[in-house]
Amino acid sequence: MSWLAGKVALLSGGGSGIGRAVLDAFLEEGASIGVLERDGDKCAALSRLGDRVHAVRGDATAAEDNARAVDETLERFGSLDTVATFVGVFDGYTPLAEIPPERFDAAFAEAFSVNVASVLHAARAAAPRLERSRGSIVVTCSSSSYWPGRGGTLYVAAKHALRGAVVQLAHELAPGVRVNGVAPGGTLATDLRGMAGLGQAGERLDDRPGREAALRARTPLEVALRPEDHAGAYIYLASDRARGLTGEIVRSDGGLAAR
Repeated sequence: MSWLAGKVALLSGGGSGIGRAVLDAFLEEGASIGVLERDGDKCAALSRLGDRVHAVRGDATAAEDNARAVDETLERFGSLDTVATFVGVFDGYTPLAEIPPERFDAAFAEAFSVNVASVLHAARAAAPRLERSRGSIVVTCSSSSYWPGRGGTLYVAAKHALRGAVVQLAHELAPGVRVNGVAPGGTLATDLRGMAGLGQAGERLDDRPGREAALRARTPLEVALRPEDHAGAYIYLASDRARGLTGEIVRSDGGLAAR
């Protein structure tokens, strides 16, 4: 039997990168899936995947769009078992001293709105329904949630905040809802982009030259991971086989703790 047969998931930011890989893996494991996605072209592509995918165009940083995504997923599929979050924005490894004073407030707000508040909005909107199904939330954290140097000041601070969110939400939502996370390391073939508040909106992390070699060089397993390499962790945490796990984060990062 498939691990997620009969389950319904809502993915926040499932149109590309790790979110899209998890969507494809969840489909293979038998789930039906709602997706909150801001990009219209990505929504159109998702809508072509068949009757078990329902795309909701909206902004993950807006409470009302998260609530609408929950409502539409319930209307389409009748229940909700898992919410997984994938929305993020990168700060281009910018140290605090290099953030212009006139840009700081806007950049700070953007980093924490996109990387942290989007997760809390998703959790708030979905928690009452997840409690009914004794479901789960799976938060995408990062190797930056543990280690310095995997981003700049704002990104690393925001990703560390997600570790706190996972543990606190696990405490608050028990016993009805499990809350766990996955901390991917640097990953190829994502659409993670720079921050508008730092003038980086047109920059993609994946476009940096030599990125694959750099990722291999810094991981003990000498791997440059791709989105599909992380999908198994999400499948496990969303499944009933992880029913005894809450407040945990799976580090899918090529073994950085073993450096």
